[in-house]
Amino acid sequence: MATQALKTMRKRLGLTQKNAAERLGVSQPYWSLLEKGLRPLTPDLARKTVRLLRFPPTVLPASGARVDEQTSGTQLARELAALGYPGFAYMRKGWKRNPGEVLLHALAQDGLEARLVEALPWLVLHYAEMDREWLVHEARLRNLTNRLGFVVSLADETVREDANASPSQKESLTMLLEELRKGRLAKEEPFGQSSMSQAEQEWLRQNRPEAAKYWNLLTDWKAEWLQYAR
Repeated sequence: MATQALKTMRKRLGLTQKNAAERLGVSQPYWSLLEKGLRPLTPDLARKTVRLLRFPPTVLPASGARVDEQTSGTQLARELAALGYPGFAYMRKGWKRNPGEVLLHALAQDGLEARLVEALPWLVLHYAEMDREWLVHEARLRNLTNRLGFVVSLADETVREDANASPSQKESLTMLLEELRKGRLAKEEPFGQSSMSQAEQEWLRQNRPEAAKYWNLLTDWKAEWLQYAR
């Protein structure tokens, strides 16, 4: 999070340094040091600050180490609910996390439920301002380039068919796809399912959409199946 933005957003909301400090449970001198960039924002304090000053969650710090952790589908669903995904609006929400971190964390899972797969293009579309450099770098480190590329392709296809999509949103997706294509992996793998029979694999090879074929993924997911992406 850019600390220089703390003062701007605080003033825009009509808060004094004392007001902001009290709401976050820190002292006014400590808040002053945060605004000057002389003290780091801890992850917990960053989340509270995002909520208080109404920053987008894309400014939250992202941990590459957390991406590698295996987690439950319920936990991922709660994180997506916290980021506003309509499909999980009924769920109890947890702390907001950086959308890029949530996206890669989901893609790194050994298996991913269909309801979670469906949510990922929405995440890409609604947080198009994610740190592209960090996202591509972390995906390459973990051999997630193809999975991420496929999800971005689904989002891009949805945008191209949406007359209300903003030019900046389209440009962000185009640039992200260009970066991911440079690191496309040759290895074929299933997407969403942790395992499948030889018969299932062969069926998908013959019937998968062009985007899945390009990214060497065994899946039949199509943009037209996404309920909430637009």
